[in-house]
Amino acid sequence: MNTLKKRILTGDRPTGKLHLGHYVGSLKNRVKLQHDYDTFILIADVQALTTNWEDPTQLGRDVREVAKDYLAVGIDPKEANIFVQSMVPQIAELTVFYSMMVSVNVLRHNPTIKTEAAQKGYTDMTYGFLGYPVSQTADITFCNADLVPVGKDQMPHMELTRKLVRRFNDLYAPVFHEPEALIQGLLIGLDGNTKMSKSLDNAIYLSDPADEVMRKVRTAVTDPARIRKDDPGHPDICTVFAYQKEFAPEFACELEGACKAGQIGCVECKKRLAATLNALLDPIREKRAYYDEHIDEVEDILKAGTLKAREVGAETLAKVRDAMKINYFK
Repeated sequence: MNTLKKRILTGDRPTGKLHLGHYVGSLKNRVKLQHDYDTFILIADVQALTTNWEDPTQLGRDVREVAKDYLAVGIDPKEANIFVQSMVPQIAELTVFYSMMVSVNVLRHNPTIKTEAAQKGYTDMTYGFLGYPVSQTADITFCNADLVPVGKDQMPHMELTRKLVRRFNDLYAPVFHEPEALIQGLLIGLDGNTKMSKSLDNAIYLSDPADEVMRKVRTAVTDPARIRKDDPGHPDICTVFAYQKEFAPEFACELEGACKAGQIGCVECKKRLAATLNALLDPIREKRAYYDEHIDEVEDILKAGTLKAREVGAETLAKVRDAMKINYFK
């Protein structure tokens, strides 16, 4: 990897297999960006514990599932470091230092935290859940990332990161770059509401077999006012049309007029979509099946990426400790 390239930090919480929302929102772009940036891809198992701390027994499996999905979509371990968050101690150390620089009140008013807490029904947040934006700042800066791809809902976290970076640099020494955000796309769920999500059970997974993709596409919400095939449709409010625009843009141009004119029915449209999605997913499923049978290769990739992350983190923390005048035993 060329260290003269600018550096990118991106990643996911390991909560199970990845889905098309991840593909549209980040994975597709990561495959392109890995050739142009020094790429670090984080499997954020510590942040997964913020909502699943009572039962971490599935984390080991989920870490491997996410890694297999990364490799299956085309993340190249020769171009990108895939690493496990909890196994890079410098991230935890930086989290502690940053936590001294932000108030509880600021964290409580973070709109993303408030929204997620409401969704999960939390009336009393744990320290870890409330502070995970601070942990994200450590994720981004342990490797001094220049660019961070995020969804719009994560922008409050990026704003906090940039504030903490400026505060650290002004108070101690200019150790960190102020990272830039790269806004990612969003794919709505099959139910037409909010984003595609495992917890909302509205997702098509990258590893779903072809018949399961077809079954799920049949359940996708369409124009509720359209009863008969020849009824004029309203594609702008149709989930299936949103998917066609994303995955088959040329067909979507033709489809829009045909739908509005009642010349194509929802059943036919869904069949076309399922075929498009399966054509996209076939090579991903094939590659993932290989890694299912060669899990040792996956673990070797994770170990190598994590070792590289530790080395980079150690370099960063040496600078941090020097700047803070707490590198006592040099």
